[in-house]
Amino acid sequence: MQAQPTREGPRVNDQIRVPNVMLIDDEGENRGVMETAEAIEMAAAQGLDLVEVSPNASPPVCKFLDYGKYKFQAQKKAAEARRKQKTVEVKEIKMRPNIDTHDYEVKMRNMRRFFDAGDKVKVTLRFRGREMAHQNLGMQLMQRVKAEVEPIAKVELHPRLEGRQMIMVLSPR
Repeated sequence: MQAQPTREGPRVNDQIRVPNVMLIDDEGENRGVMETAEAIEMAAAQGLDLVEVSPNASPPVCKFLDYGKYKFQAQKKAAEARRKQKTVEVKEIKMRPNIDTHDYEVKMRNMRRFFDAGDKVKVTLRFRGREMAHQNLGMQLMQRVKAEVEPIAKVELHPRLEGRQMIMVLSPR
């Protein structure tokens, strides 16, 4: 037995297999329940297609439409939705425990810019050599960053040590 190919979109004209349908004409007027064959003939007489708009209703609701135009508008709407969609990126800011004040300010300015753009920020604090003995300095720096961005961002992943680096993830409010 061969599997039938799956279709996308609503059933049209002869694909509608139910005996009766609830009919809505091209002006949006409800014509009531009628036989499917009769509804298809009426649609053809007007130069339109009978399109099943609500297949789960009892009986299914069908409408007189120009199916080609309907498909084109649905395609355009989907493309518009895809275009307006924004992907959230994770930007990374790398620091060291003994960062200078100006460098810190530059990093914070960049972080604010990322939040304004709607991106998440991953703050990575790398320890090298003997700095591992002073992890408390790193934690203080992370708390300072967290306190400074509190009004515009929330902590998604609290600061934690992973090997030789401390990581914290922030997302815009």
